[in-house]
Amino acid sequence: MVSPPPGAGAAAAAAAPAGLRVGPAPRPLMGSRGHLGPSGNGGPGEGESGEARKLQEGRVARGKRRKGKGKAGAGQGGRGSGAEGKPEPQKAKEAAGLGIEAGARAGPGEEGEGGGSVEEGARRFTRGDEGSSEAGKEAKGRDDGRKEEWRVRTGRREDARPGRAQGRVGQARGRTAGAGTAMAAEVEKEEAAARESAGRPAAGPALWRLPEELLLLICSYLDMRALGRLAQVCRWLRRFTSCDLLWRRIARASLNSGFTRLGTDLMASVPVKERVKVSQNWRMGRCREGILMKWRCSQMPWMQLEGDSLYISQANFILAYQFRPDGASLNRQPLGVFAGHDEDVCHFVLANSHIISAGGDGKIGVHKIHSTFTVKYSAHEQEVNCVDCKGGIIVSGSRDRTAKVWPLASGRLGQCLHTIQTEDRVWSIAISPLLSSFVTGTACCGHFSPLRIWDLNSGQLMTHLGSDFPPGAGVLDVMYESPSTLLSCGYDTYVRYWDLRVSVRKCVMEWEEPHDSTLYCLQTDGNHLLATGSSYYGVVRLWDRRQRACLHAFPLTSTPLSSPVYCLRFTTKHLYAALSYNLHVLDFQNP
Repeated sequence: MVSPPPGAGAAAAAAAPAGLRVGPAPRPLMGSRGHLGPSGNGGPGEGESGEARKLQEGRVARGKRRKGKGKAGAGQGGRGSGAEGKPEPQKAKEAAGLGIEAGARAGPGEEGEGGGSVEEGARRFTRGDEGSSEAGKEAKGRDDGRKEEWRVRTGRREDARPGRAQGRVGQARGRTAGAGTAMAAEVEKEEAAARESAGRPAAGPALWRLPEELLLLICSYLDMRALGRLAQVCRWLRRFTSCDLLWRRIARASLNSGFTRLGTDLMASVPVKERVKVSQNWRMGRCREGILMKWRCSQMPWMQLEGDSLYISQANFILAYQFRPDGASLNRQPLGVFAGHDEDVCHFVLANSHIISAGGDGKIGVHKIHSTFTVKYSAHEQEVNCVDCKGGIIVSGSRDRTAKVWPLASGRLGQCLHTIQTEDRVWSIAISPLLSSFVTGTACCGHFSPLRIWDLNSGQLMTHLGSDFPPGAGVLDVMYESPSTLLSCGYDTYVRYWDLRVSVRKCVMEWEEPHDSTLYCLQTDGNHLLATGSSYYGVVRLWDRRQRACLHAFPLTSTPLSSPVYCLRFTTKHLYAALSYNLHVLDFQNP
């Protein structure tokens, strides 16, 4: 190996402390205790010291790179020590001391055991001190890194504890919020579906894009079957065809749909389309028969309906029952019991929150529905067969061949206003809706008409109806349908319809009972339906007033228990018939 020129080592030794930046002390090149190898020919340790110095500088550079990695590792949590391949400070000092001693023994220009000159030994000593300080910094950095790592880990655990709780609360809130969001989404979907169903179809004939007023006018010419088929096209048309305006015309032409002849809607709370559906059961005679009440002995009951309550007479009592929601059954416990007569109740009406009853004891009873107030007074010498009350006026008819007018005012109860001699037994009576007159139906045992109209204010005879009644054709039931029209039935087996505007001598329409049975009672829907109760087998007949023939007949009793139908009442869904032993119901809503 070629030795450097003389003085190069000294110049390098002088330049080293000034310009060379030294890192940690390097490890010995070979062996231990500072023996760096054999001496060269060019001076004591000069030849090999240059090459060793290059190797040492390379190792210093690698040590710096490793030191940088170690510091970066310590900053990231203290995982790296930053002193990989570095000698300990004590070892570095020992190596530098051995090198100085070897240089002193060799003298200038001589080979030493340590393989370097004095300057080299001093330079190594300086580097050893710097390396020891750097190693101390590295050790301190490792300790700081470990402490930092421990603090970070501990801090994470401590911070994680409240974080876990907050996380659980957040999860719970998240689940609640998620559930609320899901419910809100479902509601929004339903609303969107409703809006979609309510909206008109985007595609289809141009007819559906017309204004609704024109569509209503066009569809008003369709019949019931066509409207039903149109409702099956889409949701919007189903909603559109359910409009009451489209079905009102059909309902007025149907049986018992809740519309009077003048167009008054008596059941405005029920959709017209639903009423038309039930009306078809009345027309076809589809119904389900049932028994609401039974009695142990034969009676002649009378009944009235008011809202969801049924009032029925049993012997000398009047009982009030409440219907169950289906309308085809009653609550067993009565709402009220009204008494006061000594004999059976023959007839009663409801008026102004009062029950006015007529008894076989010749007395009239006045009962307040919502209290225990009851007043009875003697009205006739014999049994009171019929009674009616409108506008604060009571009229009564009796077997004693008289009809009387009474005030309903509490201070004047029992004071007779007029006594009318009818010269025949009075079986039925009714007050005109105009409160100007009343009509009586008698037994027709004389030579005059059984139907006569009397002035309510003066008690004078105004007119009589009909002229061809056979003897004994007594009128058992009569009712006003309007101020100028009324219906009657009785022993002559006919139902007659009278119109005072046309003629008082002859009825405008009549329907004959097919089996020549006496007709005890009648009821009408105010439009097209007519129901009658016969004297045999408890037969209830339905009539369409636009036809002469009977529409349907329902026998409610068998031969051994034959009984007249004493009273009839019906709603748009049910018909109630009172017989001697039972109270029957015909359910047309659920046949």
